[in-house]
Amino acid sequence: METEQQLLNAIHGGERAALRRLYDRYSGYAMAVGLRYVPDSEEVRDVLQDSFVKILTSIGEFDYRGEGSLKSWISRIVVNCAIDHIREHERFAFVSDIPDSVDEEAPDIRDIPPDLLTEMIGRLPTSYRVVLNLFVYEQCSHKDIARRLGIKETTSATHFFRAKKMLARIIRDYQDKQGI
Repeated sequence: METEQQLLNAIHGGERAALRRLYDRYSGYAMAVGLRYVPDSEEVRDVLQDSFVKILTSIGEFDYRGEGSLKSWISRIVVNCAIDHIREHERFAFVSDIPDSVDEEAPDIRDIPPDLLTEMIGRLPTSYRVVLNLFVYEQCSHKDIARRLGIKETTSATHFFRAKKMLARIIRDYQDKQGI
């Protein structure tokens, strides 16, 4: 398989087919990232279109820093486009009160297929889903999340806590039905 560096060299060399290879190689990954934020498959297509327009028009400005950096850059663009899409089409509802106390340990998710887990995350309220994804998948701190979303750090922490609690309930319900 072509390395990221080879693909970028082909793109920078003006090879038009290399842009198609970039899309073919990363569109499935970008779709998975987008679905974590925008669970509606029709809406996420809009996010991907916006993302790839930005990716393809700014690929010349991308600063390659080793294998995996292109994939990370693409992920950041998809996340940003997804958050922009949510801001434009959905209503964020943030509450900054103190979270309830932890009552149970997290369920074991090893037997949950990744696409089903993504679907379960998609059932969370928008603000919970966005904070959970930014904290878990993008490894943002609550300070970074707060700055990015224009909320308080405590609000980010509250939404993360509640998202975990709600997701645990969804997972336990699934496991109970499956006899896991």
